[in-house]
Amino acid sequence: HGIHAEPTTFGLKMAQAYAEFTRARERLVEARREISTCAISGAVGTFANIDPRVEEYVAHKMGLTPEPISTQVIPRDRHAAFFATLAVVASSVERLAIEIRHLQRTEVLEAEEYFSAGQKGSSAMPHKRNPVLTENLTGLARLVRAMAIPAMENVALWHERDISHSSVERMIGPDATVTLDFALARLTGVIENLVVYPENMRKNLEKLGGLIHSQRVLLALTQKGVSREDAYAMVQRNAMPVWRGEGDFRTLLGQDKDVSAKLSPAELDELFDLSYHFKHVDAIFARVFGKA
Repeated sequence: HGIHAEPTTFGLKMAQAYAEFTRARERLVEARREISTCAISGAVGTFANIDPRVEEYVAHKMGLTPEPISTQVIPRDRHAAFFATLAVVASSVERLAIEIRHLQRTEVLEAEEYFSAGQKGSSAMPHKRNPVLTENLTGLARLVRAMAIPAMENVALWHERDISHSSVERMIGPDATVTLDFALARLTGVIENLVVYPENMRKNLEKLGGLIHSQRVLLALTQKGVSREDAYAMVQRNAMPVWRGEGDFRTLLGQDKDVSAKLSPAELDELFDLSYHFKHVDAIFARVFGKA
């Protein structure tokens, strides 16, 4: 939503991307396996003028699998799945690129693309450090996704084959693969040279005067016997002034008679302990990287 929620870590963001691209690699391997078939079965796939053993021999020599049943061509659902996989991987590229673009926003600035001395971010405004590489990646992802649609439309050929797919594949085959390869290489460079600002992350966590701990307060009140609806109202009425820049969340909660009747000052202080949110981070990392 673009609205502060609860704390997370930059490491978790990167771990999520690592896990996503691990899946992407697995999908690419499977897509390549599925499309690696061979068909030498004649004009309509009946082997009328050639022995099936020829197809098997050629397939073996080329490291392919004989297509179980073909027409004049290999069924294009295989190709559609391949291009769909490229589109999914491109979307993963875009997701990480957009994450970096948001982190580079002026009011956030928790990370940014490397900006070399003398580099221009804007031809008109010399002060700007625009995320040009990740913006470029967003555009490239759109192109790769767009090429998945004609690949799917190629599935429905007439009878044993028409030639409508040929002109499409001559374009999308090289364009989709080269574009995605370039995008992945560019994204790798962005991540390798990414500039990270931990101090700004801390400042942003503190920007809303403790509101990021609101759910902990809500749950603590319910554990003290307050109904969830009443607890929500108690927390929200103290949160909204802070949202408007009128005070500190912890202070307002301590001054609320209904809240202080249920939670002691020490209990309230404990609810604002930032480390609480990160107690299981290592377990998540173990899940992600333990199998690497």
